[in-house]
Amino acid sequence: MKEELKSHWKTWIFLLTLGTILIIIYKAIDSIAYLGGFVGNLISTLSPFLAGLLLAYLLYIPESKIEKIFKRARNRFCRKNARKLAILTTYIMAILILMIIINVILPVLIESINELIVNLQSYYSKVIDTYNNMPDDSIFKTEQVYNALKELQNLDLKQYLSIDRITGYVKSVVGVARGIFDVFVAIVVSVYILAERNEILKFFKRLLKAVFKPKTSEAIEKYFYKANNIFFKFISSQFIDAIIVGVLATIVMKILQIKYASLLGFTIGLFNMIPYFGAIIAVAFAAIITVITAGFSKAIIMLVIVIILQQVDANIINPKIIGDSLQISPLLVILAVTIGGAYFGVIGMFLGVPVAAVLKILVNAYIDNKLTM
Repeated sequence: MKEELKSHWKTWIFLLTLGTILIIIYKAIDSIAYLGGFVGNLISTLSPFLAGLLLAYLLYIPESKIEKIFKRARNRFCRKNARKLAILTTYIMAILILMIIINVILPVLIESINELIVNLQSYYSKVIDTYNNMPDDSIFKTEQVYNALKELQNLDLKQYLSIDRITGYVKSVVGVARGIFDVFVAIVVSVYILAERNEILKFFKRLLKAVFKPKTSEAIEKYFYKANNIFFKFISSQFIDAIIVGVLATIVMKILQIKYASLLGFTIGLFNMIPYFGAIIAVAFAAIITVITAGFSKAIIMLVIVIILQQVDANIINPKIIGDSLQISPLLVILAVTIGGAYFGVIGMFLGVPVAAVLKILVNAYIDNKLTM
């Protein structure tokens, strides 16, 4: 009787525990929507500060280099106020570059996009005529190609490439910092972060030492600096490299008198920031546009020259800019870009490589630590 009662008690306790767990899980799931809304509102509220942090991060490299120049100046005032003068100079340069982009580069790109949109139908008709004139035994004259061309005809690119839609895309990106006030706050925050970065870093170092053991805090600090160095090196080098490749590609296409040279050169430079895949996508796009607008022979010439340019970039320009290699294999780069693109889109493809480099450092450190124990 006692054993039977004990068994019943165990069953009831099990059922009560199970019921409590299920209720907690249900309430947690039920609260996800509220939690998501809370996190979304928090991020939206903090967006000017996050934008300021990102701006300071991007401007740190030019600011630090300019600061070193001022510190070496003969003038005492320049040496004493090196950081303030460097920040001021950096922002003046950033504003000038932005004005050049808005007033010089952007109008050329918009003009090319407008012209491309206007001529889309004639280009499509030209492709259809070329397809129809192909011999029946041509490898390109297949049902799959025909269906792809029909789908292309039904695709209204104007709705995606119209100026109104492009303006909407820009507004949605700029909408992170809502209005002039948020933009102003972001700039002020970035200035303060750049000016007081030493004090900020000292605070976090003290916080690490207070929360963690000395050995753990030293390890976190060490790998933070390594990760930060990798991201700085990768982002800055890829950005500078993209500008160089884009300008060179545009000059080459202008010399070859290829239509939409500025747009195609800009596309090649932009996509060149994505390792491996970016260059292939951009060159393929440029080749298709050149075939349609200038013919097969000019497209081949353009392809050969741009591929040579990319090889020069990959073997000479990029390594010279990036300095020491990130020391990750091409296989890991391809894997990082693929996974990053699958889960986080274009941003994931771009940041996948430095993230993989950081993870590789951490995994190697863990393996070395285990092997020496």
